Amino acid sequence: MSYWTLKAKPLAMLCASLSLFGFGEALLLKSQLGSSPWTVFAQGLSVQTGLNIGLLTFIISCGVLALWIPLKQRFGLGTILNICIIALSLGLFDVWLPVVDDLVWQILLAVLGVVIVGIASSLYLTSHMGAGPRDGLMVGLTQLTGLKVGVIRTFLEGTVCLIGWLLGGVVGLATLLFAFGVGWVVQVSLDVLFNKYASINQALSRA
Repeated sequence: MSYWTLKAKPLAMLCASLSLFGFGEALLLKSQLGSSPWTVFAQGLSVQTGLNIGLLTFIISCGVLALWIPLKQRFGLGTILNICIIALSLGLFDVWLPVVDDLVWQILLAVLGVVIVGIASSLYLTSHMGAGPRDGLMVGLTQLTGLKVGVIRTFLEGTVCLIGWLLGGVVGLATLLFAFGVGWVVQVSLDVLFNKYASINQALSRA
């Protein structure tokens, strides 16, 4: 399937999974226990440079996309929609979801957010319409090294989290859960999708 093919079911799967990703990120924010490692990285750079965190997030994404070139990863519609839909979904759910102050509920939101982001990541990867900037880097490094997705994702999230913290970014329990947990959720989700349900891609390609 082409990364730019417009078919109803793959496109619906892509949009739904990206919306789910934004929902998971919103849960992390509402937990008030920290944010995802890439946001911590952007925060740290903002502290050091004084630049707007939104601009820095864009610059980071461009830098990550540049790393796709030596890894021979291909851009697709999913790469573009990743940026647009996740941002829209995150913004809407951030407005709609209430803030919780009880620590138990905060921890539950953080854990649920990590699980949802991991599942959403694996779902939109199966659409074969192009990964998002960070997931494309994860896939490329997995193909290059032969290591499991969970190992690569954990390495990436842990590294940017540490750098962001050293630069002055805010790290909390949710940040650590995301950095060291989301990769394994992606791994398990992909195993379930491909091994136990005989590849969603084949079903989507027949749509």
